[in-house]
Amino acid sequence: MARHGGGRGWYGKVIGAALGVTLLATGASVWTAQAGAAGDPSPKAAASAAPGSEVKPVAVSIAHASDKGARGVNLTIDDGPDPVWTPQVLDVLREYGVKATFCMVGTQAQAHPDLVKKVVAAGHRLCDHSVSHDTTMDKKSEAYQSQQILDAERMITKASGGVRPMYYRAPGGAFTPYSRKLAASRGMRPLGWNVDSKDFERPGTDAMVATVERELPNGPTVLFHDAGGDRSQTVEALRRLLPWFKEQGYSCGFPVR
Repeated sequence: MARHGGGRGWYGKVIGAALGVTLLATGASVWTAQAGAAGDPSPKAAASAAPGSEVKPVAVSIAHASDKGARGVNLTIDDGPDPVWTPQVLDVLREYGVKATFCMVGTQAQAHPDLVKKVVAAGHRLCDHSVSHDTTMDKKSEAYQSQQILDAERMITKASGGVRPMYYRAPGGAFTPYSRKLAASRGMRPLGWNVDSKDFERPGTDAMVATVERELPNGPTVLFHDAGGDRSQTVEALRRLLPWFKEQGYSCGFPVR
């Protein structure tokens, strides 16, 4: 999870289940300022990050586009995996034949390797969301940033059975030039978001659906959560939005790499 916002409002409180602490998110728009030009060229994903695959550097700019083109939607699911909510999210995605990118916290992946493997087996992609979801990472040393990113990469890769994360999302959007460069050197494209569903605030399913429908013209990458508390509203919002995307001519895909 994050103090997410993609240039819009960040959201508030999160319970770090694996750490048993409460992280307070701040209200700053970080990633838009650091993202670079929206038209920056970037390489397509040449191959899946399968076991034994070579690490190939990717672009350091924060991904803006979908591999499905102008009518693409990138569903991103943060902060899991969670034993209660991740299976329900996977069920809805399977029901509608949709793929998503799961931004996993290292400690959660380490605690629930069976769920990481289920995410991979279903054809979804993995994203490194740091070890402990410290939303102040951009204020910390490069050594600390490195530890958070690289240890999480190892945790997620081990939990998955050898499949590496293809993206890196800074907690709360707290990217730095160093963290983006480091992630990209490890084959993980920095990943922001354009639409914050606000699901972490649990505003009600109707409000979440309305937010996504209203804000989708801002860009293709939509933020949801499968951990950090009761995510029943998220599951229901996805159940309503996935057929709506199709009705509106959108296709769900993955962020460009």
